[in-house]
Amino acid sequence: MNAVAVVDRPPVLPAALDDALLARMDRPGPRYTSYPTADRFNAGFGSDALMQALTARRTGPEARAPLSLYVHVPFCASVCYYCACNKVVTKDRSKVLPYLTALREELRRVHDALGEGVPLSQLHFGGGTPTYLDDADLEALLADLRARFAFTDNSECSIEIDPRTVSAERLARLQAMGFNRVSFGVQDFDPDVQVAVHRVQPLAEVEALMAAARGLGFASINVDLIYGLPRQTPESFARTIAEVARLRPDRIAMYGYAHLPERFKPQRRIVDAELPRGAGRVQMLGGAIAGFLAAGYDYIGMDHFALPQDALAQAKRAGRLHRNFQGYSTRPDCDLVALGVSAISRIGRTYSQNPKTLDGYYAALERSALPVERGLQLSDDDLVRRAAIMSIMCDGAFDAEAFGARHGLVVREYFAAEWNALAGLQAEGLVDLTPSGFTVTDKGWYFVRAIAMVFDRYLQAHGEVRRFSKVV
Repeated sequence: MNAVAVVDRPPVLPAALDDALLARMDRPGPRYTSYPTADRFNAGFGSDALMQALTARRTGPEARAPLSLYVHVPFCASVCYYCACNKVVTKDRSKVLPYLTALREELRRVHDALGEGVPLSQLHFGGGTPTYLDDADLEALLADLRARFAFTDNSECSIEIDPRTVSAERLARLQAMGFNRVSFGVQDFDPDVQVAVHRVQPLAEVEALMAAARGLGFASINVDLIYGLPRQTPESFARTIAEVARLRPDRIAMYGYAHLPERFKPQRRIVDAELPRGAGRVQMLGGAIAGFLAAGYDYIGMDHFALPQDALAQAKRAGRLHRNFQGYSTRPDCDLVALGVSAISRIGRTYSQNPKTLDGYYAALERSALPVERGLQLSDDDLVRRAAIMSIMCDGAFDAEAFGARHGLVVREYFAAEWNALAGLQAEGLVDLTPSGFTVTDKGWYFVRAIAMVFDRYLQAHGEVRRFSKVV
């Protein structure tokens, strides 16, 4: 993406957003952590196809290119009602051992396919609750990973943390293991909201943990927030924003809650009448952007903020930003190996996903080399559109001339229908079309997913968006 013009200025909060525009944009759409999106994966892509992709990487020019690795730990001790992650809610710790055994076997098979000494520049433990594992299990798993991959000197090693599961002493143990980045799941500090979503964690406890993490010298501290939760109001969420800004994490990831109770059983415990509606959600988003900008954060895009000196903000300014299954990333176009139940890998021009249940994951490992349930081999058109969508989502800009030269096509011809649709978005004030391409406007950042959707061939052909979260 180095050839695209990067928008350095952060979006300014519009004085008002037209009610009619909000109504038109009050619809579902992908978050574009991948393109094509995961709902386009199919069962025709299986273990053999992934093995071919790994083998091709081993023998190809990218063999020594650094990898990113994701490890999924699905276990949680209690359920958060808003959660749409793949998780296993249990207090039965005996379930951990067979899972770790399966993870190690998957790791061995992936390593054998990739070969020795593959550099690893990023490691992320997600879930579920990765800190559900005890220190001995985490240390042993990390030792296995270090034996299989060559961690680079500047590797980013991050872990998601439920603040209710750690102490200052445990944070020190995590750092001693090699984790240099931590992400605290906060969501909201309002006590009434916490009760409504079954995740009570007092501000004072989170503040103490963040102070401990800062004292230990973690390279980056992230806080996760969610807007659109039950009992939230623009006023209450503004108080949470102010508290988070005061705590001064290096990064903030703020997601819009996707209420899909037909897909995610825990969400059925949420009282629908207590959910904020479109205008209120936009007020929360706008207030958060304004609040964090005033506190000195850079707006990275859509759902991320970072302090100016953070690597994510530096990557944005340098045009090196990318999106993957964990959100915005500093390492563009990096192959991603993902281990564990439901985990999604990206190798070359392929995506692959493991089974979503423990039983399915274990059974897949028993009957095939790699536990792939479904995936996708990307076409040339997929690659072109992925690059266009990433330019929009990461840079807020699209340089048609540079893009055409890079991909060997005439943009206005290839994307003729899309350019007509962009004219409508320009009339809405969401993009500025220029002779060389277009940029996302200040107002357009609120709806950047809708702008990216213009280039989604699958949505244009099938129009299936109900499974996604709302654009705002």
